[in-house]
Amino acid sequence: MATTLHSCGVKTPYLSFSKRASCCQPSRSEQQRLHFAASLPGSSISSPSGKLALRLRCDAAGKVDVLEKNDTQNQDSDQIAEELTCVMKFGGSSVASADRMKEVADLILSFPEERPVIVLSAMGKTTNKLLLAGEKSVTCGVSNVSDLEELTFIKDLHLRTADELGVERSVISKHLFELEQLLNGIAMMKEMTPRTKDYLVSFGECMSTRIFAAYLNKIGVKARQYDAFEIGFITTDDFTNADILEATYPAVAKRLHGDWISDPAIPIVTGFLGKGWRSCAVTTLGRGGSDLTATTIGKALGLREIQVWKDVDGVLTCDPNIYPRAAPVPLLTFDEAAELAYFGAQVLHPQSMRPAREGDIPVRVKNSYNPKAPGTLITRTRDMSEAVLTSIVLKRNVTMLDIVSTRMLGQFGFLAKVFSIFEDLGISVDVVATSEVSISLTLDPSKLWSRELIQQELDHVVEELEKIAVVNLLQHRSIISLIGNVQRSSLILEKAFHVLRTNGVNVQMISQGASKVNISLIVNDSEAEQCVRALHSAFFESDLSELVSGNGSV
Repeated sequence: MATTLHSCGVKTPYLSFSKRASCCQPSRSEQQRLHFAASLPGSSISSPSGKLALRLRCDAAGKVDVLEKNDTQNQDSDQIAEELTCVMKFGGSSVASADRMKEVADLILSFPEERPVIVLSAMGKTTNKLLLAGEKSVTCGVSNVSDLEELTFIKDLHLRTADELGVERSVISKHLFELEQLLNGIAMMKEMTPRTKDYLVSFGECMSTRIFAAYLNKIGVKARQYDAFEIGFITTDDFTNADILEATYPAVAKRLHGDWISDPAIPIVTGFLGKGWRSCAVTTLGRGGSDLTATTIGKALGLREIQVWKDVDGVLTCDPNIYPRAAPVPLLTFDEAAELAYFGAQVLHPQSMRPAREGDIPVRVKNSYNPKAPGTLITRTRDMSEAVLTSIVLKRNVTMLDIVSTRMLGQFGFLAKVFSIFEDLGISVDVVATSEVSISLTLDPSKLWSRELIQQELDHVVEELEKIAVVNLLQHRSIISLIGNVQRSSLILEKAFHVLRTNGVNVQMISQGASKVNISLIVNDSEAEQCVRALHSAFFESDLSELVSGNGSV
């Protein structure tokens, strides 16, 4: 008796059919990639690709007749087209006013082929104003909270924006009331803990997203607002600088995808925020954390692209405030972007590349003020055959420690003792260089929270280290990071040291380490900007072709 089979999307790597062909037993892996549903007198074979349907007849001798072919691609295209496609993240300057919000809405709608998830920061200077209002509330007294200049600014900005966009004030009135109540509580307690600080700054994103979602709905674009801490962004309880936990990805995917399937509406998500896994309190991801929110959503949903819209034309060759002729970098790898962010580039959050790299999702950095500019595309790999230097990054206000001990010579455990001291004090180390009897390292200033505590903590570090070594503390230093093709490190160093020697600059420490993309130089703060300008001119405004080919000299 012959059996009829229906095959959907069967490709030659799995099974091969001809009008009179022998049936071949598929391998175990092929069986896993094909879904079989058999019934008599007919059977069907299906594949996730869904591009070709074959109706077949097999006889007892194992011969196959092709009875019918159907193209099923068009049948599935409508369903595929309805999926969310990308993340669009907009920073505070992009949504700083009603006019800017209108421009962002127009920009989003100018991509009709996209079905984006929108991630927003707080409006303009709102985060800074919230922090300042909290600090003033500690000492101003409860009766004076309502008169705080910063609170008045925040109220006026958001209410005026709502009015100019034609949306109801009620979308934010509850949050403005709760904000003033929180400031009253801070004034009453005369303290602002890190947990309270995170809750305080969360009002910025919560209000900007509500206003923007209401505006989209007003102009006929269906949108739905989400607070990140309510849709599955689970973090550590490290207030003011929390880390995303793995449980976030399935939780966020379930909520956003489920809502989209049941009732499609553009998701408008608060950036920067999460929920502590133990405390269940609002946490923040550190300054620039909205980038991390965007890449986390991109990985969770497996989207095609993550777009980070800024107020510059992509990632630049250096800080334009230092050197106005800085130019956009068209292509970067995830590793290059991560090093750039960590060592001081303000365009991206230091941790934001991790989810994108893990999900292998391209990140595109664009300018919301100049959307026609190509921006920067960040991917896993790129052609480095002609690359020398990609960008120059400056990190100021760095503290450098020279730790010298002859007891280190030939001894195991010395480095462990040194770094255990930093671990106990909760201080992050940036750059490290070692010799037989010494260690030179720099400390990350972002991990030292207030000016009053910096010197106290440094004094404590020195006190502990002096128990095992001689310590020299050097402050007011800068790290200049040369991000590029470290396979050409000899060329980069040759050129860089020639430039610095010409400008009379003495390099106090150098570190390349295991990084494939970064060489770090430590110089005095007072010389740092001069160095960046000179290096940029040498690497990006002169001909390196002879050096690259190995035929020239500096």
